[in-house]
Amino acid sequence: METIHITTTSREGLYDITDRVREVVRRSGVGDGIVNVYAQGATAGIMIQENWDRSVQNDVVALLRKLIPRGVWEHDRQDGNGDSHLKAGLVGPSETIPLTGGEMGLSRWQNIFFCEFDGPRRDRSIAVTVIGG
Repeated sequence: METIHITTTSREGLYDITDRVREVVRRSGVGDGIVNVYAQGATAGIMIQENWDRSVQNDVVALLRKLIPRGVWEHDRQDGNGDSHLKAGLVGPSETIPLTGGEMGLSRWQNIFFCEFDGPRRDRSIAVTVIGG
């Protein structure tokens, strides 16, 4: 297992971590198996999404803002980020990708995104676990 660290610059956003995960897979030397990518934090998630341009990523954030508005949740009375927890729970903390011949089984249009719902943050941690089959 390796940990990737990233800095986020906005309260909500998707950050492409595909190349960082690909590098962990390469260093592992595993040819066939799986890689699991896990966001360590209760207000973040991991999502596989289209990488063509930013429009889909922007649409994901816009949809979640509409579904889960800010400032109306019981948890907001504690620290004002009730929506962040709900968005992270809906997206989920991890994705698992098959490995074949040392390459991730992502399609041409898929990338791995860290989903920030409570930023900006100087240090977000993502656990990447590669398992050979």
